[in-house]
Amino acid sequence: GVDNGARLRIPGEGESGANNGPPGDLYVVISVREHPFFRRQNENIYCEIPISFPQAALGADLKVPTLYGEEKLKIPEGTQPGTVFRLKGKGVESLNGRGKGDQLIAVSVVTPTKLSRQEMELYEKLDEISDSPMEKVSGEGFFTRVKDIFG
Repeated sequence: GVDNGARLRIPGEGESGANNGPPGDLYVVISVREHPFFRRQNENIYCEIPISFPQAALGADLKVPTLYGEEKLKIPEGTQPGTVFRLKGKGVESLNGRGKGDQLIAVSVVTPTKLSRQEMELYEKLDEISDSPMEKVSGEGFFTRVKDIFG
């Protein structure tokens, strides 16, 4: 549970005192190297995992890394980018011995950059049969309402 900047005191292990006095205390300041995948804030651990559009739309069962090995994470259907999931007790132990923090996992939906012909056709078909996100947000068509306002 020790974090960056924590200071440990080791009594009697410092420099000798003046005029052959008793040695002072040794202070050790902890410096924790950053992890390439996990980020820490107090007892909580944060990370971000990429998921595909189909996984976000349809839902998925994933195995995600934790400090203690892999854990199963259920991605529900309709998951939006930036959604944060919590794995209780998968963070760092508290220094005072009162439990562990949590692991918080943010998902990012990865948009494919190169599509095969078949993937492109499927996405085009999906676009044809899907409602526009703007229409879902605004109820009736946004552009229809703007057109009505301006005649």
